[in-house]
Amino acid sequence: MHPAAHSAAHPAATAHTPAMLPTADDATTHTLLNCLLREVSGPEHQAIVSDGYLLIRLPRADALLRVALRRTSLTGAHRFRGAAQRHTEHGWDPLEWPVLAGLIARELQARSGEANAEFGDQVRSSRDTIADLLAARPETPEPLGYLASEQALVFGHRFHPAPKAHGGGREDRVRYGPESGRTVRLRYLAVRRDLVREQAADPAALARFDAAATGVTAPAGFRLLPVHPWQWSLLAGNAALRQALDDGRIRDLGVGGTEFTPTASVRTLAGDGFFLKFSLDLRITNCVRKNAAYELSGAVALTRILADPARATARRHPGFALLPEPAYRTVDLGDTALLEGLGVIVREAGELAAGPGVPLLAGAVADEYAVSAAHVSHLVGVPSPERLAAWWEAYVRLLVPPVLTLFFDHGVVLEPHLQNVLVCVDADGMPVRMVFRDLEGTKLLPDRHARALAALPPAVAGPMTYDTERGWNRVVYCLLVNHIGETAAALADLCPEAEPRLWAVVRAVLAEHARTYGCPPPLRALLAGVPLPAKANLMTRWRRAADREAGYVPLPSPLGAAFLLGAEGSAVDVEEAR
Repeated sequence: MHPAAHSAAHPAATAHTPAMLPTADDATTHTLLNCLLREVSGPEHQAIVSDGYLLIRLPRADALLRVALRRTSLTGAHRFRGAAQRHTEHGWDPLEWPVLAGLIARELQARSGEANAEFGDQVRSSRDTIADLLAARPETPEPLGYLASEQALVFGHRFHPAPKAHGGGREDRVRYGPESGRTVRLRYLAVRRDLVREQAADPAALARFDAAATGVTAPAGFRLLPVHPWQWSLLAGNAALRQALDDGRIRDLGVGGTEFTPTASVRTLAGDGFFLKFSLDLRITNCVRKNAAYELSGAVALTRILADPARATARRHPGFALLPEPAYRTVDLGDTALLEGLGVIVREAGELAAGPGVPLLAGAVADEYAVSAAHVSHLVGVPSPERLAAWWEAYVRLLVPPVLTLFFDHGVVLEPHLQNVLVCVDADGMPVRMVFRDLEGTKLLPDRHARALAALPPAVAGPMTYDTERGWNRVVYCLLVNHIGETAAALADLCPEAEPRLWAVVRAVLAEHARTYGCPPPLRALLAGVPLPAKANLMTRWRRAADREAGYVPLPSPLGAAFLLGAEGSAVDVEEAR
């Protein structure tokens, strides 16, 4: 079944809706302030909340800033309203986003001793893309459905300084970005068989490369290779490709076949029952999104290795599913840039049709703004305490236990952030399943998988592993800070007084799992309220580092029993969480 075929009746409209959509300027300002508060001003105690405003002091840039608050947050992930202001001799003056970006750059350069000439351009690129996407949005939102949820992330990651800086021209960013709602036809190459490099955990998966090429046929002795049209334009100057086209080893068959739909990652396209994950030689957030050679082989190897752990986890947690990536294909002309640039990975989507519920991108569910019908405000409906509690209990119990089971029982590190999880909801908007995807970020603990890793080339096995500490930090960040934290924030927008109780549910579920394993130190620490690791996207971008080199900053945890009691101002029932 095509993912777009999933649909459901729209749940009852909510009586409490999130704020109106911000302008591109305000969204950019708020995102910059989010990053500044989390990574710099908060840890340095240069920020306070006072009289309905967040005040931030930039001591190195000699500036005092403020922004109005819509709502405060237990974790410091506040909601802002309107433009920022800067204190001057005349009082509080409006602060435009380019000036704010410049002040942050001055502060970071003085703080780190490093300059970054790209920073302002990346922020501007992101702001311009948001403006274009807002202008291109249809007046009537799409009805509840899977692909509509993939196309809903107009503002992107709210803790990244340039969430929509996709590189390339503005026209291409809108044409090929999922938020535009457009479809894409692929370009097809015919590659001489001896130049094709491919692997498959399931040989049948190789047929996916031909499945959508309706009306496109490779000549005898050649194999079809689909190419993302944006990537084709980016590779136009590759000398090895030009030579192979000139001498006939590769033939350009043009654009054709069936239409594919861009998903939230931009480079992964949804087809009929499967996805194709292409390379894009563009920086999107922190990474140039190409399929490195070790990632091509690694996806197939992980699909094999994870088959048994995934089945065991699904038996224990029936609402769990993991999408496999069983095959890749590329061309080998002795040119690494071309091998990686034309590498395509198949991701199977059978699980989306195999179980109950309409799959929705978790990022659309947890968005700060109700951009789509997938937003939690529409799924919950009128947020009575009983309805909100039942919805959240179902959500947390589907999401958290399988991630912990894979880590503690099977030595598997999932990356369950908001873009890697599909939440399946029934006709009443209630969560009934969680589908996890994207093996690029999935890692193995080497001591638990020594035999399987030893059978792989070191260049493939090495990047597939995390040590225990790094793996646990990644799980905690993706699961609790990025995913749970943002979804709880979206619910708290509907019912602010419920925020402590939302975290009490998370604590209770963690405590149940801790008891199962004799309360191992990592879970004991979480329940004691140790700071949570929050990924430092601002500093990663400032240093121009790869995503795998991103560090973490400590975030106040709302999971400790004492914290929850204090935040509520009266007793919260946490006995079950002990």
